[in-house]
Amino acid sequence: MPVQLLTIARNTFIESVRQPIYFIIIALAGLMQLFTTWTAAFSMGMSDSGEVSGDNKLMLDISLATVFVCGTLLAAFLATAVLSREIENKTVLTVVSKPVSRPTVVLGKYVGVAAAIVIAVVTMLMFLQLGLRHEVMSTAADDIDGPVVVFGAAAIVLAIGAAVWCNFFYGWVFTQTATMLLCPFMIAAVLLVMLIGKKWHVQPILTNFKPQIALASAAVLMAHLVLTAIATAVSARLGQVMTIVICCGVFLGGLLSNHFLGKRAIDNQFLARIVTAQPELFGQTDFVNNGDTYKLTFELEPRERLRENSPFYYGPNPSGAGMANLGNGPDATELAELSPEERLSSRKLTPGVILISSIGKEATIRRIGADEPATRRPPQKADYVFARPTRINPVARAAWGIIPNIQFFWLVDAVSQNQRIPAAHVGLVALYGLMQIGVFLCLGVILFQKREVG
Repeated sequence: MPVQLLTIARNTFIESVRQPIYFIIIALAGLMQLFTTWTAAFSMGMSDSGEVSGDNKLMLDISLATVFVCGTLLAAFLATAVLSREIENKTVLTVVSKPVSRPTVVLGKYVGVAAAIVIAVVTMLMFLQLGLRHEVMSTAADDIDGPVVVFGAAAIVLAIGAAVWCNFFYGWVFTQTATMLLCPFMIAAVLLVMLIGKKWHVQPILTNFKPQIALASAAVLMAHLVLTAIATAVSARLGQVMTIVICCGVFLGGLLSNHFLGKRAIDNQFLARIVTAQPELFGQTDFVNNGDTYKLTFELEPRERLRENSPFYYGPNPSGAGMANLGNGPDATELAELSPEERLSSRKLTPGVILISSIGKEATIRRIGADEPATRRPPQKADYVFARPTRINPVARAAWGIIPNIQFFWLVDAVSQNQRIPAAHVGLVALYGLMQIGVFLCLGVILFQKREVG
């Protein structure tokens, strides 16, 4: 099976990169990056913010979105070209009539298309890296980055020139040769640009390296592998037009699923964000015993007035998912039987957290009730504050989980807002992507298993 799978993947890869649309979309992405670098001067300011600032924020958003859309269209075109078209032309019959299982055909087709997509997306991302190094020309007086222009143009000219030469003298396929040379040439151009500064001086190679943007780009590449799996699964049953329509629908639906499904699946509204959280006494650090008290400072004043002696909720997500509180604390009946002083000292109450005081950006909270765990952990910096527990809608949550959430792969907002992307989060995104790929490839195998190909 591995030999058969790799053979099918190799043939699929060669067939994919020979498609004229493959070269056209890559060239279109590069051309749009050039225009974006020229015309993205609309931010009305140059405020510093992390790895990009001012007009370059807009360029990063537009350029990475261009890569996202171009890669999605390319995945749909290539998947239909190598699977659904072969089914319609009945050429796939020569493969399945031999001792080659249908799952092997689907997996081989996916691996071949995915390899072609990786090369295409990496090439597009190299265009983006050159654009970020050059930066937006906000005014006519801005200097042109010589190394970017020289090395970028040289990579393109050499790749296209070699492809024309090999096509004319050796009969090689132009699109295949051009795209296969363009990817390593563009990588070499980016490395040279990182090594040579704008004034043509040698600099440390990591001087212009932007790790957060690299992580965001890697997440976009993972999203394309998921979309390729979707396109492969759909093309096992449908033609090119419907495959493109469904892929675009999944892409748009995945981007909008947080708005239409996410806010209904997990319903809550944060009131403030914690900047500092300190225990009142040294022995109260764990926040597990009755009377343990924490003093909090918020980033801004709460959106709504926090009522004293009311339950206090906090967690790491602005949606209210994954709340740190283990329960809702004592209910109204329990509290009604006790005086305010007794509420703060009684160990008979259900464990919970209540607000003692709130003045402006400062607040004090206390752990009350029996000496049992009331929260998963103490409050900490960057936690969000809520006035009520999160409501979960199981139907909306199930639908939200089934539809691939493309927002998980879109990390540009964190880069633009100077929010560090944790490595653990990128690992979770990669795991989510691998699970989505596995699910849709299984669906593709099921759809192709009973497909009439003769």
